[in-house]
Amino acid sequence: MKRYLDAARRMPWRPGLWLLVVCVLTTFHLPVKSGLFAPDEPLESGKSGPGTVQAAAGSERLKIGFSMDTLLEERWLKDRDLFRAEAEKLGAEVEVMAANGDDALQLVQAETLISRGVDVLVVVPHNADAMAAIVHRAHAAGIKVLAYDRLIRNASVDLYISFDNERVGELQAQAITELVPRGKYVYIGGAETDNNAHLLKKGVFHVLQPLIDRGDITVVYDEWTHNWKTDIARENIKTALDVNGNDIDAVIAANDATANEVIKELEARGLAGKVPVAGQDADLTAAIRIVEGTQTMTVYKPIQSMAQTAAEMAVKLAKDEPVEIHRTMSNGKLEVPSLLLTPIAVNRETIDETIIADGFHSREEVYSAAKR
Repeated sequence: MKRYLDAARRMPWRPGLWLLVVCVLTTFHLPVKSGLFAPDEPLESGKSGPGTVQAAAGSERLKIGFSMDTLLEERWLKDRDLFRAEAEKLGAEVEVMAANGDDALQLVQAETLISRGVDVLVVVPHNADAMAAIVHRAHAAGIKVLAYDRLIRNASVDLYISFDNERVGELQAQAITELVPRGKYVYIGGAETDNNAHLLKKGVFHVLQPLIDRGDITVVYDEWTHNWKTDIARENIKTALDVNGNDIDAVIAANDATANEVIKELEARGLAGKVPVAGQDADLTAAIRIVEGTQTMTVYKPIQSMAQTAAEMAVKLAKDEPVEIHRTMSNGKLEVPSLLLTPIAVNRETIDETIIADGFHSREEVYSAAKR
């Protein structure tokens, strides 16, 4: 089986071909404990381990399949736990599978959830195009698909729930341009396969472009971060600093994990706290760095609100109940019914009244760890 999965990972993206691969792979009936699942993030089923799936098979509880790109970042652990808690309050059972950035594995895992008869499939796609095959497979099995936080492209997705990611990028750029209205900017993007990364960048450059056109700002480095890998983000900022002789004035990073790598490299060169850095996700590390003064801002997306809403919508989809949505987003195939929540800019002056006041992070864990 491993050689088939390895071969699949090397294949170019062609929807029909990938759909065939998924079908072939899943005829093997992958066991829960198989080596295909990341050893540090095994298949989850409720809170009682793999036996829970079989025990619940005869029950009347709704079953939600949650296919996640990764659980290797703090933010996604919170999403998983909050979504599960909200779904369980509504009487549903949640099975979680995380592929940790592996397209082929996420396709197989999602197909496994479909084959187990989930009532609705919730997907955080790693690759916005590749997961279109799973939408087709789910619909063929009579299962609706909710795209969580990241839109699946070129497929008939039933519902999309996220934050306004263009607005996230705008908030980042507005915060930095207020501090640095003229100068040399570096942009460290996210994964090119992630639709959100494109929306973030669109928002950032919506703010920057008039300043670029006037000659006030020059973007001296602009690069994607393959698969959101932090080591690649570190290499990106190293390159940006090297080619510009350390002479840069501001950095906008696509999330807090990449911003953290930027700051580590700035620290190594004696520039931390001197070059403004923006991130987003409100990770604990980012909150600490904001208090320390090495990160300028983050964007807080109250994911408890998103997880609660997503759980409610997933249950409604599973029950074929009407969902009232008044906004759509194009995914290249159709206008997908979309619910976009409002993000919040956070800096040193507002951190107490946002992240901490909401209980997203406690005051103690932020301030006790900060070096001031």
